[in-house]
Amino acid sequence: MRRLFALPFLLLLAILAFASMIVPAVFALMIEEHHDSRSFFYAGVVGLVLCTMIAIAQATRQHNQSAMRQLLGLLAAFVVLPAILAVPFHEAVRNTTFLNAYFEMVSSLTTTGATLFDAARLSPPEHLWRAQVGWMGGLLMWVSAAAILAPLTLGGFEVTAMGEPGQSPPLGSARLDMSNPARRLERTFGALFPIYTGLTVALWIMLVMAGDLPLVALIHAMSAMATSGISPVGGIAGAQSGLAGEMILFCFLFFALSRLTFSRDTSSARQSRLRNDPEFRMGLILIVLVPALLFMRHWLASFEVGEEENLIAALHALWGAVFTTLSFLTTTGFVSADWISAQGWSGLSTPGLIFMGLALIGGGVATTAGGVKLLRVFVLYLNARREIEKLTHPSSIGRSGPMGRRMRREGAFIAWVFFMIFALTLAAVTLALTALGVDFESALILTIATLSNTGPLVLIAGEVPIDLVILSAEAKSLLCLAMILGRLEMLALIVILTPDIWRE
Repeated sequence: MRRLFALPFLLLLAILAFASMIVPAVFALMIEEHHDSRSFFYAGVVGLVLCTMIAIAQATRQHNQSAMRQLLGLLAAFVVLPAILAVPFHEAVRNTTFLNAYFEMVSSLTTTGATLFDAARLSPPEHLWRAQVGWMGGLLMWVSAAAILAPLTLGGFEVTAMGEPGQSPPLGSARLDMSNPARRLERTFGALFPIYTGLTVALWIMLVMAGDLPLVALIHAMSAMATSGISPVGGIAGAQSGLAGEMILFCFLFFALSRLTFSRDTSSARQSRLRNDPEFRMGLILIVLVPALLFMRHWLASFEVGEEENLIAALHALWGAVFTTLSFLTTTGFVSADWISAQGWSGLSTPGLIFMGLALIGGGVATTAGGVKLLRVFVLYLNARREIEKLTHPSSIGRSGPMGRRMRREGAFIAWVFFMIFALTLAAVTLALTALGVDFESALILTIATLSNTGPLVLIAGEVPIDLVILSAEAKSLLCLAMILGRLEMLALIVILTPDIWRE
């Protein structure tokens, strides 16, 4: 195992990707989908042989295993791996282009979940492969956050760590694991993989007990843990588990609000408990506040349709709002079956702008959720509150302690810089899509959906669902780029392109 992690990062991920193709191949063989089985099996075997030959050829070379090299490998993984993963998918589907297959794999690996295919068009092994790629993408972000991004103070860690983005914190300022990058990657994978797998299996078993078919339950479990929103039945509304299944999924979505829910392997995680974690508390506030506002909006509208005394309908509407709010806040994108009941109860359709705002906020740092992250929003809130205090008490001194000073000064500044970069990227992608013939409203929805890695926004944010199939090849390629930028974040890309960072 140690020799495996000593390989170049991209080669290691390619080996794992090819090996994972055996799973849908075996499943397809079990249900007698022989074409799908051959497609995945042949691609997996040929890929493993090629990767083995490359590994043998490089066995005697000394590889630079610095954290920056691993960060560059992570960027290359989101660009190159989808092409590898798309080979068996393209061969299995048969009646699609390779660009469509590549788009599908980018969407799955970045846990975006946007799809070009109707659920009925794909076979069960193909649905399993999409969910499996999304699940592996979520695991990749879990491991990379602690083993690559945290030591470089990126991915949200830059607002609390003492080091500048792209540089390791000063000695004694944080208790991060600053050992050999390959060893750190090995230890992080060994610590997080059992947790990630165990939670997925537990959720799968619970959904099966609630009434879902085994394959549907497995895909929904993978999608919930990876926040990809992938479903073989068009969403959880098409599952057989009903309200019980939604309640089970609701509990597991909290793992995307804060890293403290599953790990304490970073310096910021060791300094507070879950109940004091700002990300978790802010997430809870949004989960309570947004559904309450939606519920009151529905409640006032229900007086016009004569349903204000229907308590059961009101409770269903409230649950639909609570579940869907948490789902989009974690960038999963599952829509509750009772969300339609909420609209029917009040006679109003809730604008998708609310869901786009929740997706832009996103979940916790170092989780599978996308968006700009709750911690950055919290840091800006602290800074704004401090500025308001200074208006009434100009000579007042802020909260003492290095963490408080960091989050109110340098941390707020870096968070604001990130917001500006994110806003500029959003504007640039939107303008580029409109230049390619997409109308402005659809271009804005597509940009927010891809940059926040919340693919289901494409179906729910607008008045009518956006058909991704009719987009041009240039527009699809641009959306692939936006999904990669949203997953890796522009700040990390700027660090990669900074020449001073690469000086030894």
